[in-house]
Amino acid sequence: MTGEKKKKKRLNRSILLAKKIIIKDGGTPQGFGEPSVYHAVVVIFLEFFAWGLLTTPMLTVLHQTFPQHTFLMNGLIHGVKGLLSFLSAPLIGALSDVWGRKSFLLLTVFFTCAPIPLMKISPWWYFAVISMSGVFAVTFSVIFAYVADITQEHERSTAYGLVSATFAASLVTSPAIGAYLSVAYGDTLVVILATAIALLDICFILVAVPESLPEKMRPASWGAPISWEQADPFASLRKVGQDSTVLLICITVFLSYLPEAGQYSSFFLYLRQVIGFTSETVAAFIAVVGILSILAQTVVLGILMRSIGNKNTILLGLGFQILQLAWYGFGSQPWMMWAAGAVAAMSSITFPAISAIVSRNADPDQQGVVQGMITGIRGLCNGLGPALYGFVFYLFHVELSEIDPAESPEKGAKPNMANPTDEVSGDKI
Repeated sequence: MTGEKKKKKRLNRSILLAKKIIIKDGGTPQGFGEPSVYHAVVVIFLEFFAWGLLTTPMLTVLHQTFPQHTFLMNGLIHGVKGLLSFLSAPLIGALSDVWGRKSFLLLTVFFTCAPIPLMKISPWWYFAVISMSGVFAVTFSVIFAYVADITQEHERSTAYGLVSATFAASLVTSPAIGAYLSVAYGDTLVVILATAIALLDICFILVAVPESLPEKMRPASWGAPISWEQADPFASLRKVGQDSTVLLICITVFLSYLPEAGQYSSFFLYLRQVIGFTSETVAAFIAVVGILSILAQTVVLGILMRSIGNKNTILLGLGFQILQLAWYGFGSQPWMMWAAGAVAAMSSITFPAISAIVSRNADPDQQGVVQGMITGIRGLCNGLGPALYGFVFYLFHVELSEIDPAESPEKGAKPNMANPTDEVSGDKI
């Protein structure tokens, strides 16, 4: 087994070296410089910064569009999107292994950001397109495959941590900026700004991002056909059972991300409605947790990977996740939410550690497929988790009674959970 691992490491180094030689020999497609992790970081930052700006306006539009059963509809929207991501992620990952990463980065970012301008044009179309965008909303699988193309095995956990930390960094200031602009100038300006940043991200991919998988290194250039069986999500799941390591990883991803996906889909509504956070406090909360997540996924993750190893790092992250979920569930005071947020930031080390171990167990020309499989399972969780949470809220008659993006602490009245059968609490938004 040790000999096989050594052979695999030598093969990985040889392929990475071959890619660099091909690029230096004139195989570089349009873009600035050689492919690097920083290209991936900029793409992720701009995409999620644009969506972070819409945190406050989206809560308002969601409640205005679905005044009854808001949580349930929120869960259904995310449910459809997540299910479509689950079905499409392995396909997109397999195609990117054959046709290159850049075109699929462009495709996924474009369709992920396509709903943004519709928020003000037509809220109904906005939520419909969000649901349908799940077919291509798998940027992370392509980004992680991009990173795997240009890094050696021992570098990947750090690189994946940097990419995940960039996601957190994009949310440090964008919700606060969005909330301020929404109050000062209205939601329309926020939507226009978010649209402009999304367009900037698309232009950056077109102009600046070089291809990480040179044409000479693609199976298609060797005359190999596309393996559509690999792209089938159900075929991928059937193959999972044949490898005990991959099976355990996939089960870990599913069980850990299912409750987390449901939590994230309704958490900011929960903070506003139950705990009594204002929009400014929610933005500050996101910023603090984001900063702590950056530290966890860069400094702490690197130390843990070197000191206790990949597997123990995953176990530690899962332990933090159990603690933060329980703390949020039983906590009833604002200070408890802040403390649980710090624990949640530490739990963010789990996914980059899992991505690193998955990448290590995959062949160099199969990185898109395996990352697509993991992203697909996360997409399935993004579908089932919000739908499950929304249904639970619906069963217990938990509805939004009031949500005002411009509310301030001086306005006093804390919103209450509304029972839809109570006519008094359901008068007006």
